[in-house]
Amino acid sequence: MAKLLRLSRNVLRAAANPSIRRQLSTVSGGQTAGTAAAASGDHVKWDYRGQRMVIPLGQWIPKVAVDAYVAPNVVLAGQVAVQDGASVWSGSVLRGDLNKITVGFCSNVQERCVLHAAWSSPTGLPADTNIERFVTIGAYTILRSCTVEPECIIGQHSVLMEGSLVETHSILEAGSVVPPGRRIPTGELWAGNPARFVRPLSHDEIKEIPKLAVAVNDLSRSHFSEFLPYSTVYLEVEKMKKAFNIPL
Repeated sequence: MAKLLRLSRNVLRAAANPSIRRQLSTVSGGQTAGTAAAASGDHVKWDYRGQRMVIPLGQWIPKVAVDAYVAPNVVLAGQVAVQDGASVWSGSVLRGDLNKITVGFCSNVQERCVLHAAWSSPTGLPADTNIERFVTIGAYTILRSCTVEPECIIGQHSVLMEGSLVETHSILEAGSVVPPGRRIPTGELWAGNPARFVRPLSHDEIKEIPKLAVAVNDLSRSHFSEFLPYSTVYLEVEKMKKAFNIPL
């Protein structure tokens, strides 16, 4: 945090220098940063939105547990909660602008998944996207207004549509598509597009489901120590800009 603040102060000092401001105000192609900026003289347009991992929407602010791992290039927007021991891996987007998204205890959302929610569900069930405890969501999966009960595995490249329900101790094979309102019963393996019943799961297979979630959680510990948690340092920088009377 201290290093980021020192870097921000250096940038502000440089921006206060008119000659450097003229250089910063020039963009590629020889164009200036907007006609309004040109009319008012040298001007630096500050915009920190592209750097923000956590995006508040109105009164809704994403909540991340202290011991949850969220990769630095993940985007959390609006009504999103990442609970204790959960992990969200690189490139995923959780967009809670219309309804809630919850990643439960010791669950994991792997690389480049997209989670969002609709205003309402066709089945009359809650339209939020709810991932309960010890769930593994494979990479490149799309979840929309669905519920995944505890101890399930969703294979990579799967799609769960509005109102779908995956009951506890179930597995979806990679590339499965669950249509709106479809229920995957407990203790079963489903696969295909649309997803169809394959066979019941054995007792040993069911016991391995939470072990996979715990293994991913253990792996996330080594990643967690490599990154600082997200911060609101950009707000401090904006306060400093106002103090230096630098246009926003």
